[in-house]
Amino acid sequence: MNPSTLIAPPSSTPHHPSFPSSSTFLNPLPLRTTTNSKLTKQRRRFRVSIPRSSSDQPAPSTSSPPVFGDKRDLTGIQPLVAKLSPPVRLASSALLIGAAIAAGYGLGSRFGKEQKNVATLGGAAVLGAAGAAAAYALNAAVPDVAAAELHNYAAGCDDPKALNKDNIEMIAKKYGVSKQDEAFNAELCDIYCQFVSSILPPGMEELKGDEADTIINFKKALGIDDPDAAAMHMEIGRRLFRQRLETGDREGDIEQRRAFQKLIYVSTLVFGEASSFLLPWKRVFKVTDSQVEIAIRDNAQRLYASKLKSVGRDIDVEQLVSLREAQRLCRLSDELAMDLLKERTRKLVEENISSALKSLKSRTRSVRVVKEVVEELEKILAFNSLLISLKNHPDADRFALGVGPVALLGGDYDGDRSMDDLKLLYRAYLTDSLSDGRMEENKLAALNQLRNIFGLGKREAETITLDVTSKVYRKRLAQVVTGGDLEMADSKAAFLQNLCDELHFDPQKASEIHEEIYRQKLQQCVTDGELDDDEVSALLRLRVLLCIPQQTVEAAHSDICGSLFEKAVKEAIASGVDGYDADVKKSVRKAAHGLRLTREVAMSIAGKAVRKIFINYIKRARAAGNRTETAKELKKLIAFNTLVVTELVADIKGESSDTSSEEPVKEEAKQVEEKQVEEDEEWESLQSLRKVKPGKELAAKLGKPGQTEITLKDDLPERDRTDLYKTYLLFCLTGEVTKIPFGAQITTKKDDSEFTLLSQLGGILGLSSKEIVDVHRSLAEQAFRQQAEVILADGQLTKARVEQLDVLQKEVGLPPQYAQKITKSITTTKMAAAIETAVGQGRLTIKQIRELKEAGVELDTMISESLRENLFKKTVDGIFSSGTGEFDEEEVYEKIPSDLNINADKAKGVVIQLAQSRLLNSLIQAVALLRQRKPQGVVSSLNDLLACDKAVPSKPVSWEVPEELADLYTIYLKSEPAPEKLSRVQYLLGIDDSMAAALREMGDRTISVGTEEENFVF
Repeated sequence: MNPSTLIAPPSSTPHHPSFPSSSTFLNPLPLRTTTNSKLTKQRRRFRVSIPRSSSDQPAPSTSSPPVFGDKRDLTGIQPLVAKLSPPVRLASSALLIGAAIAAGYGLGSRFGKEQKNVATLGGAAVLGAAGAAAAYALNAAVPDVAAAELHNYAAGCDDPKALNKDNIEMIAKKYGVSKQDEAFNAELCDIYCQFVSSILPPGMEELKGDEADTIINFKKALGIDDPDAAAMHMEIGRRLFRQRLETGDREGDIEQRRAFQKLIYVSTLVFGEASSFLLPWKRVFKVTDSQVEIAIRDNAQRLYASKLKSVGRDIDVEQLVSLREAQRLCRLSDELAMDLLKERTRKLVEENISSALKSLKSRTRSVRVVKEVVEELEKILAFNSLLISLKNHPDADRFALGVGPVALLGGDYDGDRSMDDLKLLYRAYLTDSLSDGRMEENKLAALNQLRNIFGLGKREAETITLDVTSKVYRKRLAQVVTGGDLEMADSKAAFLQNLCDELHFDPQKASEIHEEIYRQKLQQCVTDGELDDDEVSALLRLRVLLCIPQQTVEAAHSDICGSLFEKAVKEAIASGVDGYDADVKKSVRKAAHGLRLTREVAMSIAGKAVRKIFINYIKRARAAGNRTETAKELKKLIAFNTLVVTELVADIKGESSDTSSEEPVKEEAKQVEEKQVEEDEEWESLQSLRKVKPGKELAAKLGKPGQTEITLKDDLPERDRTDLYKTYLLFCLTGEVTKIPFGAQITTKKDDSEFTLLSQLGGILGLSSKEIVDVHRSLAEQAFRQQAEVILADGQLTKARVEQLDVLQKEVGLPPQYAQKITKSITTTKMAAAIETAVGQGRLTIKQIRELKEAGVELDTMISESLRENLFKKTVDGIFSSGTGEFDEEEVYEKIPSDLNINADKAKGVVIQLAQSRLLNSLIQAVALLRQRKPQGVVSSLNDLLACDKAVPSKPVSWEVPEELADLYTIYLKSEPAPEKLSRVQYLLGIDDSMAAALREMGDRTISVGTEEENFVF
């Protein structure tokens, strides 16, 4: 068995952590300690009364057994020794020894006649030894007698605490013994051990808190030393361990563990800081320091918790100071003491909460029950206020730790399930605070305090407050409206604001309640489908009393009356093209005017319902398989708009359908005339557009036009709307296509009435005049471009082709300016391709470029920048290889880049790069031609060298054969160049003036010599 398990709390006890086992099975006998052999002998005769487990204890009796047992009887010579004082005992011992010697001497003299001296001495010695033995036996019994009298003295005391140190010293003095005497000291230790065992509460009983002080006082009364007393504490621990081995049940094991923990704790308090070396728990019982600390901590917590049981809702300063002192005596940490006091205050509050909930959830919900709930909550608030005041007390540093506001965190009401109950209590207190129709400041502070105690979130508390306060506000509002107080008030707004201030109610929330009341009233008024004058007056009065803004009123009418009107509109639309009769018209007019809706609101509601039907038609048109089917669905859309929607709009406006249909047409015509004057020519030039505007005869034949106020402009993207319009336009242009067997099809042309329907479709789609014109023009441009590209296939525009294009332009009805633009685009594209090809093949010179530019050809758009840069490079390269020796900087650096529209700085860089590369190449070419005996080519190459030098001035060139440079100079000299050219060639070839003069004198001879040498070489 491991001794450390004595202080390891059982796993079934949740409040105590289990100790780790630090050793294997340990046999408690024999135990090695630091005490001497005397103490070991003493320990064998100690009588320790160890409490058994609760299951082994006998039934309680009326009288408890004595702590130190019964009195001990004296035996043998002990009664005699007890009656002799130390001086008498010494005198008696001397007298006894002397009498024995004298008696021995007398007997020896009488019976030893022959050897008188020897017998006399022998007798004296024998009887003297016997007397000495008797005297020694008498003195040897003294410590036992003293120990027996000490025991009887302790056993004779009714209260063990009444033992007096002076009496114990008198007993020791009486028998002439000291406390260090083996028997006497052993009895002292035995008495101390029995007393400590009796003081420690048995089993699961808790400590009372005075055990340590009682043991310390008793130890002082006995006069026992700390090492001996500590050894007794260790002995008690051994006995507890042995008893635990004898315990067979789990409950008894738990009790012995608790007893061992209490022994460690009390022993630590008794010996204080010296306990670390006087009480070797770790070495003897193989327990760890942490196990010892936990035993001390747990018992200190339980002891301090027992002290806290005296704390009530009337806690005062004196009690807090005593608790602080108790914490110090218990050796409990500040953190744990703080938690325990907070737990105690929380328990007290939880008792009130439980009582309040019990009353609140009772079946009888009377005024008395509510009063009981409020009283319990008031107790909580009073207790919390007391704790706050004590926390702010000037001497708070002397108080027990943990004094402060109460919180339910970590208690029985800390959970989501309990939060609902706390909300009920908060609601009950709030309702009681508003019972008189106003919220006092102290009640408001109490509610905030109660919210903090319950741990309610700000939003949760606000929700409850809003709910309760809203009901009270409605009740107060009904009273002031019914009683006429609000109506008689000079300022309705000020009166309502004052009402909100009394309840601490948000005016914005009050406005929402006003709106809700107005909506309820309006809902009641429109139950018959219309509003009469009395109902309108009542609503106006209510609006004035509650200070409801006009915007809120309009929104309420739009929602409530609008829903009724929307229902009537949907029924009218659902009747279809054939079902829109007089009854339907009547119901629409009644709903539109009886509900007192403005024309804008009514049209908005109707437009929303109508556009949904329009969208359905559009979806079916898009899902159609071909253009003809799409056109049929769009025709249904146009018919629905003309026969149903137009009538619906007229009924909403309260006008006849003829008037309603004519006004939009006139208004639209006026807008087109004012805003689209510049497009009149296009309308007249485009044949399809002219057909969209029917004449008077066709208009009379078709009947009334459709409305254009409800459109799909905001429901469909512009591209989708123009695509639908273009589809129907193509149908109008191509006619209806009917497929027949064998893959053939028949196209049936329609009259111009289809274009009128097209115009109505444009209005339904919400297309502007410009958008319609763009659609027609795009189709005409597409047709003209297709045929014009065939006519201008080679890009050449002749007179005959121009006439063909004019005829084509009139056939498709495209305005001349657009036709010319397309023609120019085609020819420009064709010409650009040809020009790019010529540039790429090198067939286009700068001269031709200038001619094209003078002819108005935009080369920038026809020739890419890279090709223009390439053309510039070729032109400069041609200048450097022309053989003239000329280089015009203005021409190369300014004019040519300007004609080609390239960057001048970039062009100059190209020139410099070409000149540097061509300079050496020209010299090499001149030498090669010299060797080939081509003097004219030599002169041209040297001229190219001069041209490169003019572009980029160069230093004299170097050559491996100087004679060849001289020959080059001689040949160039004979070509009779300009003096400045000859001088520059001389410089570039590195020929000095003397050599140049000699070469001029030699003339033809230089050439012949060079030729012979060359022939010789070859």
